[in-house]
Amino acid sequence: MTEHLQFLLLGIGSGGVFGALAIALVLVYRSSGVLNFATGAIALNGAYIYAFLRKGEFVILLPGLPKSVDIGGDPGFAVAAAVAVTLSALFGLLLYVVVFRPLRKAPPIARAVASLALMILLVAVAAKQVGTNSVGVKAIFPVDIWTVGELRIPQDRIYFGISIVVLALALAALYRFTRFGLATRATAESEEGAYVSGLSPDRIAAGNWMIGSAVAGAAGILISPIVPLSPTGYSLFIVPALAAAIIGRFSSVVAAVAAGLVIGMLQSDATYLSRTYEWLPSSGLVELVPLIVILVVLVIRARPLPSRGAVIVTELGTAPYPRKVLLCTGIGVLAAGAALILSGGDLRVAIITTLILAIIGLSQVVVTGYAGQVSLAQLALAGAAAHLLGPIAADWGIPFPFAPLLAAALATVLGVVVGLPALRIRGLTVAVVTLALAYAVEAVWFRNLDLVPSSGIDIPDPVIFGHSLGIGRGENFPRLEFGLLCLAVLAVVGAGVAYLRRSRLGTRMLAVRANERSAAASGVDVVRTKLAAFAIGAFIAGIGGSLLAYQQTNVSFQSFTALAGLSLFAIVYLAGTTSIAGGLLSGVLGAGGVAFLLLGNLGDAAGSWYQVFVGIGLLITVLTNPEGIVAPAQRALARTGKKTAPRAGSVPGTAQVPLPRPDSVPGAPLLELDGVTVHYGGVLAVDDVSFAVPEAAIVGLIGPNGAGKTTLIDAISGAVPAGGTVTLAGVQLGGMSVHRRIHAGLGRTFQAIELYEDLSVRENVLVGLSGRSRAEQAGSAAELDEIFALLGLVEVCDTPAGELSQGQRQLVSIARALAGKPAVLLLDEPAGGLDTAESRWLGERLLAIRASGVTILLIEHDMSLVLSVCDQVQVLNFGRTLASGTPEQIRTDPKVAEAYLGTMFAEEVVG
Repeated sequence: MTEHLQFLLLGIGSGGVFGALAIALVLVYRSSGVLNFATGAIALNGAYIYAFLRKGEFVILLPGLPKSVDIGGDPGFAVAAAVAVTLSALFGLLLYVVVFRPLRKAPPIARAVASLALMILLVAVAAKQVGTNSVGVKAIFPVDIWTVGELRIPQDRIYFGISIVVLALALAALYRFTRFGLATRATAESEEGAYVSGLSPDRIAAGNWMIGSAVAGAAGILISPIVPLSPTGYSLFIVPALAAAIIGRFSSVVAAVAAGLVIGMLQSDATYLSRTYEWLPSSGLVELVPLIVILVVLVIRARPLPSRGAVIVTELGTAPYPRKVLLCTGIGVLAAGAALILSGGDLRVAIITTLILAIIGLSQVVVTGYAGQVSLAQLALAGAAAHLLGPIAADWGIPFPFAPLLAAALATVLGVVVGLPALRIRGLTVAVVTLALAYAVEAVWFRNLDLVPSSGIDIPDPVIFGHSLGIGRGENFPRLEFGLLCLAVLAVVGAGVAYLRRSRLGTRMLAVRANERSAAASGVDVVRTKLAAFAIGAFIAGIGGSLLAYQQTNVSFQSFTALAGLSLFAIVYLAGTTSIAGGLLSGVLGAGGVAFLLLGNLGDAAGSWYQVFVGIGLLITVLTNPEGIVAPAQRALARTGKKTAPRAGSVPGTAQVPLPRPDSVPGAPLLELDGVTVHYGGVLAVDDVSFAVPEAAIVGLIGPNGAGKTTLIDAISGAVPAGGTVTLAGVQLGGMSVHRRIHAGLGRTFQAIELYEDLSVRENVLVGLSGRSRAEQAGSAAELDEIFALLGLVEVCDTPAGELSQGQRQLVSIARALAGKPAVLLLDEPAGGLDTAESRWLGERLLAIRASGVTILLIEHDMSLVLSVCDQVQVLNFGRTLASGTPEQIRTDPKVAEAYLGTMFAEEVVG
């Protein structure tokens, strides 16, 4: 017990750092919505400034300038710390004004990538200017030891921990009792509300960036005498700091600091445990602590990072539809093959590296660009396959090409495990989890001498039919055969990813990326789609990792670190993470690729600044072209020869199919609700609602705002937990997930429409086929054409949904729901945003849908539409059924008129 307590106390020092960095993460995130991965690098800058001031020098952390300037002596702790903290605060202000203020309306992933770019840039500049060796720093706190019985308590750790706790309490008081704190909390809730209240979200965010950066700088200063001051070490403090901030829900600085201290103490105790118990991993147990904390808090509790009330948030870039795949692949193979044949030496090595990195980059395109899952573990998955390849080929005797395929398959298993947290969480939360996983895999596996010898793992050459395809050695290095092997694999992978984008699975991935709720309501199995994306991405990464192992002939952790994984993600994003062209370009830009070689040929200095250039280039790209380098060229190609979509003004197709309202004879009940009840905490949103929707009928569902109409539709479709029973054609739907209810015969649209903006109209509607069997899907082309003709969408079926008018968008959402051949169609305000002519025309389309055999439950505020097309009307008020009957009965019901149409109208009706 004494040993445990001893190590727990030793962990207060590192825990204090995690807590202080967590404070900075919390302040920046809740004021500007930035998940600042560069927090550790900002702390590093502050620590370097302080350390050199204590040596009588002022360090200059700018590219191309002298390392430092002599200031004539040590100014002392107070002055040096004050200068370093002040400069850190000013640096935070500069970062906000120059980088993050222009990105306020950018997607969260773009802001996170900008912070990754800053981390890469700051670490690279520090390594270039100061070097990678540890810098000694004079002690700040007393270094004496307190002895209590058998315990030896280092005073500096205790004083440091107390300092961070005091800082947290002071900041908590600042944000609790001052106007600035109140303004920060209000802005975090709603920027629009802040504007209305006369507050400036810009100034509030700038102030918080200054405070957060000052805290990070102070943390770097205080820990510098305790933890060796080096660029990479401080940067990786971000992982446990993120775990601490997550426990604090990115809102409470006190909880974040307490969590940071606990994590540091647990990590210290993990060091003791790994030395004491032989059955525990000899390394990596420390790095597992933040991963376990993150998984417990995020996955088990299933709570994502808190959202902020931003006024406008744009989406990710488009994922272009690949055309002429075989032709483009053939041209690319010929060009790359010629380059391999005509080159040699370093250039051929760079081309081979480019080909391999492009394969790994394409894995990122599948996971992030297509499925929208921000994985920072793709390089770790490549490393897993690389580390497995040696034992598979040498120890198990499995020959090429089965050995790399098996290694990639095993990496796929790990990829699915990596993807499991994404089933309950989404967005940047997935990025945090995957970063922690990559951090842990590196420590537990790649750096573990029990699993990987210090000399690395030797990789036998690939041999097929007695002929070696290895990269060669000595004068035979690099062999053309290996380069052609890498080219062949890239061609197959690139074509496969292109056909994946064109497939229905690819369309479902893009639907999940755009909106998981809407995808599920279209019949997409979101869980299976996400896991498929992670599995395919992991397999591709594993293939790339195996080729990288064959190239290096000896595998060690250096090529697959968590920091290198962050750089890989950043480079793919820089190139264009949503497109195949971006994945290929990422290989050119990657470390060791063609661009790296060309940069090095400009001089030794230029080559050593590679990471600096990557960071600067990534920042410029995120600020000026967030969709990546390849996006402008792709947009130009897309505009070439593209037809202009008809706009809604005169509604398209009104003259095609004249549809007067036919007489309707509703049949037996098809959809039955019995006692449906929905609670949101203590709020009763839907209260014991029961009614039946007859077959071949349009039933209106009306009521004032807040009556519970959309909640009732959510309950029917399974989007919210509900009491009571929902029965469709005699089958109870209780316990079914959303997509299974869609498969059972429901279809629905959303009030917010929720189309997939970068998919064409046809692709949007194809998503609706997810609920149908393969045989039905195979013969669906003619049926889709009928749906397009029915809804007047023939002329725009190949137009991206983002370019449509409001009326056309409404019709596309209905077409998508109809594609699944629903028995009952749930429509949520389809006439929203339409003028009178469009609404009347929509009514004709709804009557045509009913005539085709589809029953409709319609939520709508356009009373003229409801009363003209519905056979029956159900009225809700405060979650309960107020009235039901025919349109004429509802029109003359004074209770309905008073509750929904207004008291004055009610008096007119009664009179």
